[in-house]
Amino acid sequence: MSRVIVITGASEGIGALLAVRQAAKGDSIIVAARRQDKLERIAKDCGGNAFVVATDVTKRAEVERLLEAALARFGHVDVWVNNAGRGIGIRVMDFSEDDLDQMLAVNLKSAWYGIRAIVPHFQTRGRGHLINISSVLARVPLVSIRSAYSASKAALNALTANLRMDLRAQYPNIHVSLVSPGPVATQFHNNALGGTRSGRGMEMQSPEDVVQVIERVIDDPVADVYTNPASADLVQRYYRDIVAFESELAGRSR
Repeated sequence: MSRVIVITGASEGIGALLAVRQAAKGDSIIVAARRQDKLERIAKDCGGNAFVVATDVTKRAEVERLLEAALARFGHVDVWVNNAGRGIGIRVMDFSEDDLDQMLAVNLKSAWYGIRAIVPHFQTRGRGHLINISSVLARVPLVSIRSAYSASKAALNALTANLRMDLRAQYPNIHVSLVSPGPVATQFHNNALGGTRSGRGMEMQSPEDVVQVIERVIDDPVADVYTNPASADLVQRYYRDIVAFESELAGRSR
């Protein structure tokens, strides 16, 4: 059975590849990002199964308009993927208030706008699937210059878990998933404010590897998943002995 899937941050990287792969399965895809020209190219790659809605996800009215456009075109939405995000490469004592505001706007508030838009629609239908794309850096301080980015994603993790708890009793058929990639070989790193680098001690994943995990989550919803199998052990080791882990990590950086 084909599904209607909204994907934000779909002009490149993980979002673009996910759109193409799901369209190939016969799903109807709404691709959303700021850049209309890039979205048009992705829609072409989707073979006619994609609908373009240029959207600045940092503006709540535009996210609401995205849902309205999807409903006008398809009548309903089955899956909403909050994938839009941006990094930053500045340490805690160096980033400005504006830097922090940008990270919160793109990585946290945009997802909250998506949540506030789509969840009432899911509640009316009695079913639906929300997927928030986070990062393993929300749980482990592998790259301290990603501090503001990591903080925004940690907040997204908390938002996602609490929403799931709010919905589970009355709406068992509304699924809320958190997907946490590690470093991924996309333009994300190059587009990060101030420059950045990948996490020490973690292998870079391909976009294909990450998207395969998201595809499985769409087909078989889970609450929380890492795209890199090594991430779960990494996070467990961190919380088992934070002092030892951070001491080891600091030693590697010298």
